[in-house]
Amino acid sequence: MATLKEIVGERLAEKGAEIKALLKDHGNDVIHEVTLQQAYGGMRGIKSMVWEPSLLDPNEGIRFRGFTIPELQQKLTKAKGGKEPIPEALFWLLVTGDLPTDEQTAEVTAEWKKRSAMPDYVFKMLDSLPTDVHPMTQFSLGILAMQKESVFAKEYRKGIKKADYWAYTYEDVMNLLARLPALAAKVYNRSYKNNQSIPADPNLDWGGNFAHMMGYTDEQFKELMRLYLVIHADHEGGNVSAHTTHLVGSTLSDAYYSLSAGINGLAGPLHGLANQDHGNQGKARRRRAHQGAAGQVPLGYAEQRTGHSRLRPCRAAQDRPQVCGPARIRPEVAA
Repeated sequence: MATLKEIVGERLAEKGAEIKALLKDHGNDVIHEVTLQQAYGGMRGIKSMVWEPSLLDPNEGIRFRGFTIPELQQKLTKAKGGKEPIPEALFWLLVTGDLPTDEQTAEVTAEWKKRSAMPDYVFKMLDSLPTDVHPMTQFSLGILAMQKESVFAKEYRKGIKKADYWAYTYEDVMNLLARLPALAAKVYNRSYKNNQSIPADPNLDWGGNFAHMMGYTDEQFKELMRLYLVIHADHEGGNVSAHTTHLVGSTLSDAYYSLSAGINGLAGPLHGLANQDHGNQGKARRRRAHQGAAGQVPLGYAEQRTGHSRLRPCRAAQDRPQVCGPARIRPEVAA
């Protein structure tokens, strides 16, 4: 059976040939006209990106490779004894376009476990910071500190063919994803749990282990974490954090530089940081009222304007409430 990396290599070759043919036949086709208002308004509504892994619809919510969240809850691999899909299965779907088998999902879980050891200097660096440094700052710094481990950066300095860039970037991405739960749990525990240290459980999956290392033992919470990570795995490429990550990566900065930059974009109060305010609904309502009276952009409204996706309940044809996914009027690029 082909490994994930082998399949990704095959898909990239196929996609490269497809894009080459498309550009040959339609490279000069006009796909959008741009107004001066759009140029000054942060590129809102401008069709300027191609994004295949996910699609946000204002009515039905998000689809991953064409599948709705309820469909993925049925089709993707679950943890032993669980009912919700695990992020490893969605990761396979996103990068290959194929629904994985249980064995293929297990390959991702095993690969991330193998790569999950954190360099000691990262936690030492974090412990040198005041505990009241914002968690997003700590998270970004932790990612950036690991740049020393970049396989792509080391190989690029040696001199590698452009056709091989993806293979070394793949190694960086897999290493980084494998270590993110431990890093995020460290930041959480420093900020809210008196810096407790809980080692990973080798018997747990990626999302379940994240909940475990945060100090949660309840199985329902682990299930919630798995679903939460699946739902937030990809929200098109035009939101601030995703677009920043790709923009920085386009300079051949490695995955560590790129993701750290994207996290900094996510930390803005008109993007992901708005969720911190939404956690306290009473406080959020008072703040929005104050911001509106002061002529400021309310946080919730700002999320819509900047393209940040928010989860919402939606109703199926039979008028039954379901978790549908993020809803917004969809700009192709939001800055």
